[in-house]
Amino acid sequence: MTYYEKELHRIRAIVYANEAQINTVIGVRNYIATNYELDVNLDMLSHIQFVSKFHLIRLFKKYYGLTPRQYLIDKRIERSKAHLAAGMTVTGTCFAVGFESLGSFSSLFKRKTGLSPAKYRKEQLSRSKSE
Repeated sequence: MTYYEKELHRIRAIVYANEAQINTVIGVRNYIATNYELDVNLDMLSHIQFVSKFHLIRLFKKYYGLTPRQYLIDKRIERSKAHLAAGMTVTGTCFAVGFESLGSFSSLFKRKTGLSPAKYRKEQLSRSKSE
């Protein structure tokens, strides 16, 4: 066995040492990605995956660099951009992607994108008309 093969085996053993953990975080990520518009919370996610919510936060952050809540917000913002670009109203978009408050949606959207939802929608619509 060459040096590189040994190194590959060593690295593979480290990376895939906890396949159950990897499956847990992948399952949570997939659940969030497909159910972002629902009231997703940490208690529900930990119950679905049969793991402590504190352990789930540590695992998710370890593998994705974000907490499940941060990932959920990013997913909702990503989907809201698509809704706004398609011409949906700001209020309709807010509730369609799972936010419960128009104010929190607007402030999060502006913090993540640099534009208010109304301004983003206006820019996207004017861009699509000019094309």
